[in-house]
Amino acid sequence: MTGNRAVTDVDRPSLAVWKFASCDGCQLTLLDCEDELLAVADRVRIEHFLEASSAVGPGPYDLSLVEGSITTEDDIRRIHDIRRRSRLLVTLGACATAGGIQALRTFADVDDFLSVVYAEPSFVDTLATSTPIADHVDVDLELRGCPIDKGQLLEALTALLAGRAPNLPDHSVCVECKRSGTVCLAVAAGTPCLGPVTQAGCGALCPRFDRGCYGCFGPAETVNGPALAEMLDRHGLSADEIERRFRTFNAWAEPFRDPPVPTGAGETPVEVPAPGRGRRE
Repeated sequence: MTGNRAVTDVDRPSLAVWKFASCDGCQLTLLDCEDELLAVADRVRIEHFLEASSAVGPGPYDLSLVEGSITTEDDIRRIHDIRRRSRLLVTLGACATAGGIQALRTFADVDDFLSVVYAEPSFVDTLATSTPIADHVDVDLELRGCPIDKGQLLEALTALLAGRAPNLPDHSVCVECKRSGTVCLAVAAGTPCLGPVTQAGCGALCPRFDRGCYGCFGPAETVNGPALAEMLDRHGLSADEIERRFRTFNAWAEPFRDPPVPTGAGETPVEVPAPGRGRRE
């Protein structure tokens, strides 16, 4: 109720969810919110969300959530149109915030890919790049990850609906490991890990299962790329391996786009402690 009258659809802010070049994983994260999604849906009027409904409203929209990267000329026109019709625009996931894995095309010849993969390359309409939404229009908030974190998504939606700033982390994955008591794999086991340069938000999922961080949440706000490259060098990674570690989910984001590679990378491997020396078994 609002005062003495019932809340109608007109009173609710309008929500639109859009897809560009992506796998739909971030939209599925929204749908997987289940019980929480019902509470959110009760606070908004869903105008456009093709993953969940065939209903399409013309806008304008109070909030647009955008998944995926820009990979065609039509994408460029469409994202400008969405921006014009949206009061707030939030990008979801590594594709929308950093070009995604498909941004790896930027470091190769797209025509070579087309000739090898497609029987009729002339039918394919694509740019030579895969770029984040913020390269083309103003973005009000970015949610990182591949896919995004459910908790961060709900916090962002709740905050925006309440008219406050979302409480999202800006520190690195290393802080999450410290807080959870997870032993540092890089120090204790010599495991290559991008945790020192990757933004928190995943709950340090990979390190908790004895796997080095792959950087799927993109670069933290302040990072020391050269120092990490030196550490990976000491772990025995070659220059190509270091470059490949950086250029995965967030290939178009600095410093992942042009990772600093030490001269002679891979020539001074680190000594890995034996089991039980500073590491939980």
